[in-house]
Amino acid sequence: MQEFQNKVAVVTGAVGGIGRAIAERCIQEGMKVVLADIQEAALVDTAVALQHKGGTVHCVPTDVSRADDMEKLAQETLRAFGGVHLLFNNAGVGAGGTIWESTLAEWEWVLGVNLWGVIHGLRFFVPMMMAQDTDSHIVNSASLAGLLPYHPSAPYQVTKQGIVALSEQLYYSLKQWQAPIHVSVLCPGAVRTGIMETMQQTPPTWQSDTAVPQAVPTTGPDYAAALESMRRATAMGMSPRLVVEHVFSAIREERFYILTHPEFNTAVHARMQSVLLGQNPPDLPRVIGYCMK
Repeated sequence: MQEFQNKVAVVTGAVGGIGRAIAERCIQEGMKVVLADIQEAALVDTAVALQHKGGTVHCVPTDVSRADDMEKLAQETLRAFGGVHLLFNNAGVGAGGTIWESTLAEWEWVLGVNLWGVIHGLRFFVPMMMAQDTDSHIVNSASLAGLLPYHPSAPYQVTKQGIVALSEQLYYSLKQWQAPIHVSVLCPGAVRTGIMETMQQTPPTWQSDTAVPQAVPTTGPDYAAALESMRRATAMGMSPRLVVEHVFSAIREERFYILTHPEFNTAVHARMQSVLLGQNPPDLPRVIGYCMK
């Protein structure tokens, strides 16, 4: 896709971080934008700010983990603008530690938002895009955690690896159908977003169900140090706007993998080599701050 003027974009997780930067860039490119986020007040504020910049926007409060919410988002997009040309499955949260210390609520929350949110987005928007039969593009936000063998949050890593696999499957499926829809998967390293704040939040199911036990404190080796390292890394990380520059370059080039932090290519290569050689996972540092978008 080379021309964006008057095209329609849908952005989930639109009120901050990469999502907000994507929405702002879409407005700059002359696109109409549908903003989706679970934070209703912040969603309205974001819409007003973009309208003051001359943007044409429509906001739809959305919990991406709920199929009915995502179906409503698709229907509202069609009603407001008649179609969609760019879909950014961007919403994401982080929580939990090791596989066994992460609570069921944490697993359900992170999988619901990060992975099911993308699945729901694809299930409802891809048929719409195929029916349009016009040049379209989908960007699924994963992370370097989707390409590397270790992250201190097991639920987060599982979802990001899943998004990479899901995006690759989508890429080949669309090729087989000869659909005019291109796909990219975004795998950034540390970015200045609010993702670390979600690590300290209580999953919604905890708040609504008092029968759910309190979280087991994550006490494994290096966990606290890893979180602190990630906090520092995200505070000093790449700006969301620079990430979006990479995203739009990839859209124009119809490039699938979007790796924004080349300094970690060696680590990705080491992981791939261990797979090909049948070796144990590489001995990467356990205290890391490279893969929280």
